[in-house]
Amino acid sequence: MKRVDDFRLRLGKHELVPIMIGGMGVDISTSDLALEAARLGGVGHISDAMINTVSDRRYDTKHVKEKLALYKYNVKNEDKSEVKFDLGRVAEATRLHVESTMNRKQGSGLVLINCMEKLTMNAPKETLKVRMSAALDAGIDGITLAAGLHLGSFGLIEDHPRFRDAKLGIIVSSVRALQLFLKKSARTNRMPDYVVVEGPLAGGHLGFGMDWAQYDLATIVAEVLQYLKDEKLDIPVIPAGGIFTGSDAAGFLENGAAAVQVATRFTVARECGLPEDVQQEYFKATEDDIEVNQISPTGYPMRMIKGSPGIGDGIRPNCEAYGYLLDANGKCAYIASYNREVAAHPEARKVSVMDKTCLCTHMRNFDIWTCGQLTYRLKDTTHRRSDGSYQILSAEHIFKDYQFSTDNKLALPEPEAA
Repeated sequence: MKRVDDFRLRLGKHELVPIMIGGMGVDISTSDLALEAARLGGVGHISDAMINTVSDRRYDTKHVKEKLALYKYNVKNEDKSEVKFDLGRVAEATRLHVESTMNRKQGSGLVLINCMEKLTMNAPKETLKVRMSAALDAGIDGITLAAGLHLGSFGLIEDHPRFRDAKLGIIVSSVRALQLFLKKSARTNRMPDYVVVEGPLAGGHLGFGMDWAQYDLATIVAEVLQYLKDEKLDIPVIPAGGIFTGSDAAGFLENGAAAVQVATRFTVARECGLPEDVQQEYFKATEDDIEVNQISPTGYPMRMIKGSPGIGDGIRPNCEAYGYLLDANGKCAYIASYNREVAAHPEARKVSVMDKTCLCTHMRNFDIWTCGQLTYRLKDTTHRRSDGSYQILSAEHIFKDYQFSTDNKLALPEPEAA
């Protein structure tokens, strides 16, 4: 059987190691992680999820604090329609993050930014346009459109001078979703440079219903490849979700995929944004600890470790500070659930909200532990220390294990010095 290094991903003039690290937010796919992928000749992602918050944490801006001060009067109001993002600040935060990343880039690979349509930010089209345009202005190699159908997203940036130069891709979970995107985007006379096909075993938000287990990544990838062949469209297809070994990846490449997107194994890399105490929870997780639930206010099912401290935590909605999931009318499903529980328990100092979560606050604090279905296998990729904890890996080690391994083997790192 071949190994991943026997193949190359061609995107325009670029010839790349066919490994793409997915764009995990909030700042889980850090600049450092993306830059390692690029240095090694592959493709890395940063994420613009909660970009103002990331900017404050990384670059000492005060976007969140000053937004809260501006709208503090509205904290107890159920109506959040007035709580708007300053588009100039969104652009500044995006520019800072992208420029800081691209200025440090080395190697022949690419760094892309993952842009989620479901981060509606109380002005879906306006904020998405600013985020994408600012990333292009700041020199990002390309944009991956995620968490949504993105039927109008190409149109939002078709007048940008880099619209035909930068690499633009879309994440889909079915042929039907791809068909809808291509049909809607056809008027821009611009095809995507790549299509990521994300299957039912992926982490975080899923492009499936609660019947996700009835679907299979290999089947969906084969359907997409056949559709593109029938339509005589030469677009690289990149499977994602549940690709745990280099042999898994090579199997998809041998069957016509152009590359693979991987993420779960990089959650336990030193360069990942997860705190080490959370990474240890990923290592410790068993298969029974992983669930798909419906607590995300976006309406999408979401895969996570069911011991995540954010599940059931009835924190007051923090829309005035954050508000990234407010829809075009200033609504968020968590607000309704929180107010329902407060009304039902008027004497309680703190309520529990089980059906939805304040995703902004808990993702910002790393209290919702989103993960791929095969997270329980992470413990097999490293050494267990004498104190029971697990050795953290380097992104380079994980990347090269995907690139060079064969026979479904996992290469363990060199043991830490005692």
